[in-house]
Amino acid sequence: MSGIRLEGITKRFGDLTALRDLSLTVHDGEFFVLLGPTGAGKTTTLRVIAGLERQEEGAVYFDEHLMNEIPPADRDTAFVFQQYSLYPNMTVYENMAFPLKSPLRNLDKGEIDRRIRETAEKLRIGQLLDRKTANLSGGEMQRVSIGRAIVREPRVFLMDEPLSNLDAKLRESLRVELEHLQKTQGITTIFVTHDQIEALTMADRLAVLNEGRIVQVGTPEDIYDRPATTFVAQLVGTPRINLIEAQRRNGVLKMSKGAVELPYADSAVSLPETFLLGIRPEDITLRADGEFTGEVVLTEPLGVETIIHLKTGEERLLAVVAGTKQIAIGETVSFGVVTDHLHFFGADQKRLGEAGGE
Repeated sequence: MSGIRLEGITKRFGDLTALRDLSLTVHDGEFFVLLGPTGAGKTTTLRVIAGLERQEEGAVYFDEHLMNEIPPADRDTAFVFQQYSLYPNMTVYENMAFPLKSPLRNLDKGEIDRRIRETAEKLRIGQLLDRKTANLSGGEMQRVSIGRAIVREPRVFLMDEPLSNLDAKLRESLRVELEHLQKTQGITTIFVTHDQIEALTMADRLAVLNEGRIVQVGTPEDIYDRPATTFVAQLVGTPRINLIEAQRRNGVLKMSKGAVELPYADSAVSLPETFLLGIRPEDITLRADGEFTGEVVLTEPLGVETIIHLKTGEERLLAVVAGTKQIAIGETVSFGVVTDHLHFFGADQKRLGEAGGE
């Protein structure tokens, strides 16, 4: 296993700068997630680590060893791609054996067979070993792709959205299996996704990328509870955070367009007169004795919870209630706000006060 360190990585494709002075440390044995929208630079970061792309500036280190001049084949990384990179004319066994037959590995047939069968058992594909991969389902092919990476016992796993082409049920199942495998084998893993649920549930730590830059690095709890910018706050969390223009006046926080005023101790966070107030939907609680009222304009029953769209004054708010609630559109409901979990952002979209992700 290896720790990975990137220092000042800049990568360009013609006039497009894909990575901008990116620095990052991934600890040995860590499950690290790169999260961001399409075009953020996540896949390019993986490819630079693997040596498949050469950066114009900066350095890549594995355990303090400079890797800039080391070719991809000698970096001992295993790359799992979004698309299944399998040989359709080979069986599952032959696909998994292929990377082990390199003269550089010098493994005997017994060791190759042991690794394949142990890995196949872990991924529950033992019954598929004699089948051609062209005859497999999408989920089965992705398990084989992951298995082919695992049998190599590499220094680093690099996974580029390996679950994105699977249906929701299979994604959840394979996500749990990947977490278990990584924890039991302890291999440093860098996992790319644009799915914030995958990021929050799988990561030991994660980095949020946008336009080739790292916006914030932290544990899932850090990123969710203390988003450094409005971009992070909106990217992480389902349903999305409520971001409202607000004002501080005479010890209260007032929504500029909403009929909500919240008591506020000036000593908690130093606020400008006008700012953006962030409220997570789960911190808006519908209750009979709520201090505020709003009109229900839409409900989204999801089984385990229901998302409620409220109109208060000219402001629209999202709230979450447990279970399936039968609330009529147009109904007026009372609600409260959990003030201990408020988020504050300035005109530059950065977090204000002591909670700012420095």
